[in-house]
Amino acid sequence: MPNAISSNVLPTLGFVGAGRVARALAIAASRAGYHVTVVASRNIAKAQHIATALPKCSALSIDQPDGMNAVFSHAGLVFLTVPDDAIADCATHLAPRAGQALVHCSGASEVGLLDPSTKSGGHIGGFHPLFLFAGLDDDATRMRGSAITIEAEAPLNEVLQRFASDIGCRALSIAPGERMRYHAGANYAASFLLCLLDEATHLWKAIGMSETDARDAIWPLVMGTLEAARERGLSGALAGPVSRGDVGIVQRHTEALAAMGGNHATLYSLLTLRAIHLARQRPNIDIAALDTIARTIAPYVPPVMPPRDA
Repeated sequence: MPNAISSNVLPTLGFVGAGRVARALAIAASRAGYHVTVVASRNIAKAQHIATALPKCSALSIDQPDGMNAVFSHAGLVFLTVPDDAIADCATHLAPRAGQALVHCSGASEVGLLDPSTKSGGHIGGFHPLFLFAGLDDDATRMRGSAITIEAEAPLNEVLQRFASDIGCRALSIAPGERMRYHAGANYAASFLLCLLDEATHLWKAIGMSETDARDAIWPLVMGTLEAARERGLSGALAGPVSRGDVGIVQRHTEALAAMGGNHATLYSLLTLRAIHLARQRPNIDIAALDTIARTIAPYVPPVMPPRDA
């Protein structure tokens, strides 16, 4: 039996699921001195692709009889890196024994989905990297410095905290039941950021700029903004008409966007509300101007839904 979970001994690692997350974590773990012993997947070719990049690692097909549960014959700590919709089903087929652990890597799914797998006395937990896995060859390297949100009880918590540190990441904690708001926040910093850049590209294309020119023009602006935010904080990096209290520009922006139809003015106005929130945190800000901006965009902001019990 693989070594038991202990904060004093590096566990042997396995993966069920052979996608981008599994590949990056497995390579990062191996570089940090962990022995990744097995990768299991319905797509045996993808499992073999990861396994062949690691020393003494086997690839298993989970479609074989008891193929999924066989991973615990190879590894003491198994990461479940499958789509969210498959987590609960996998948990009914996986049974870590006492001293072993099953950990999912989802940000949105509660750890409680793994409860069926505890029938043999194993530990369960969550280990979610706050990183956009692009499927690039250097994902394992680019991931260094990222935060990883961990939810587990002792001794698994200490093991996962150490693992996060060993692969060059920073461990965060999350309380049970809070994963929806946590994951929604992560979407703003990742996928929704891409949506905003798409909106900027759309507006520039609408005035005749080519998509190539629009996207090339975006990157210096984006990177400069992110660098300023890291150096000065979010409110300190805020630029544009809201930061200056320029009511007239905001009014003309919304009028121009409203004339395009669709929801362009609504999106702009909702984001302007967040910009006002940031601006209020700055010293010596013109509060009266911010209040006027809020009234200016009010016609384009959808009404707030009342509480369910109202």
